[in-house]
Amino acid sequence: MTGDQRRMSIDGENVQLSISPKALAVHDPSKFNQGGQINSSVFAGDRDTMQNGAAEAVICNSKKLQDAMQEIGLKIKHHEDNIKFLKAQKNILDDSILDTQVALGRYQSASEPGSQNNESSNRRNEEEIIEQILKHDKSAAGIYCQLKTHHGPQVTHLPLLKDVIGIVALLGKVDDDNLSRLLSDYLGLETMLAVVCKTPDGIKALETYDKEGFINKSSGLYALGASIGRALDARFVVICLGNLRPYEGAFIADDPQRRLALMKPRLPNGETPPGFLGFAVNMINIDSANLYCATSTGHGLRETLFYKLFSRLQVYKTRTEMLQALTVITHGAISLDGGIIKSNGVFALGYSEVEVKFPKSSGRSNLPENYFDTESRLKELKWKRDRFLEDLHREQTLLDHAKFNFEIKKQEFVKFLAHSSSFATPQKFPAGGEQSTPIS
Repeated sequence: MTGDQRRMSIDGENVQLSISPKALAVHDPSKFNQGGQINSSVFAGDRDTMQNGAAEAVICNSKKLQDAMQEIGLKIKHHEDNIKFLKAQKNILDDSILDTQVALGRYQSASEPGSQNNESSNRRNEEEIIEQILKHDKSAAGIYCQLKTHHGPQVTHLPLLKDVIGIVALLGKVDDDNLSRLLSDYLGLETMLAVVCKTPDGIKALETYDKEGFINKSSGLYALGASIGRALDARFVVICLGNLRPYEGAFIADDPQRRLALMKPRLPNGETPPGFLGFAVNMINIDSANLYCATSTGHGLRETLFYKLFSRLQVYKTRTEMLQALTVITHGAISLDGGIIKSNGVFALGYSEVEVKFPKSSGRSNLPENYFDTESRLKELKWKRDRFLEDLHREQTLLDHAKFNFEIKKQEFVKFLAHSSSFATPQKFPAGGEQSTPIS
């Protein structure tokens, strides 16, 4: 008789029973209590074994899903970092392209046929501006222009005017006639006719006072005007460069006009607003005589006079694009179709005729020696920008795909947790923690 077989006598007959070893465990006397019932610890042990196995499976599958989600998450961060880097590089290229275009813009017409005629036309344009100023015969600007017209450069040798640099309208030139009109309209006639001096001593020379504090019209610019038949009888604006706080930032590298390296406006997405052309202060062309040392401290007109007048005034192609960029306009803006924003919340509407404006640039006389190198560099910058845009598009596609995969894995994980939660729910037993199984 083997270990897993038993013979029993039932009703006088021998019966051979085959008993499974697992069944023997059920008949283990230690598993019964005194009442002949199975101990609840037996079921607790079996239940713990089953739950431990299920928990291990849940943990294993959960870890696999979490590892997959973590791997996709790392890919997402990698693509996001790449996009951030590419956008930063593209923005740098955008700034360089914009600065180079501004620097080259006024020279492009110089190489075209008839450029000599353009120069002659521009000289006539400056003469017309002076004629417009002379119409204001009782103004300080009118008196100064008449003296300069008749005496030429020798006017600067007069003790009264030796500290005077000139009139605002004649100290800068603009490439485009329409832009000139808009910038002049923005400043207003009073400012366009303002006299510009180097030091406070120049202001004292233009106007003196008697003991009672009244203007002494027998001296200064009043006496000079009377001597040429132009009585000065109105207020006039004088700008003292020595009292202005100059721009303290950097200049655009290799720019013969020493334009200011101002930070471009940025939308929340990091892009330059559509239609943004540049800053007005950099669109004024200055004669070389006043470009570097207009003041005793070595500052030029751009970083003193015109930075004071225009500050960070932005220029846009259209009024619509200008209005769309309101959130990044801090010091006013103008658009080439006539829109003007003086400051935050202050708009100039309607239309006005401009009598005195900036003359038009001559072009060829200020053509830089490295013009063609700069033009080649512009093409190279645009090529690099196109490559960065391609890389940006590719990285964005990969990022969108990774986010899609992450969302799928996330949904799988949520469903898995919901399904596996049943394994963590304990089974309920009768009060006392025991389950009775009577043996018949």
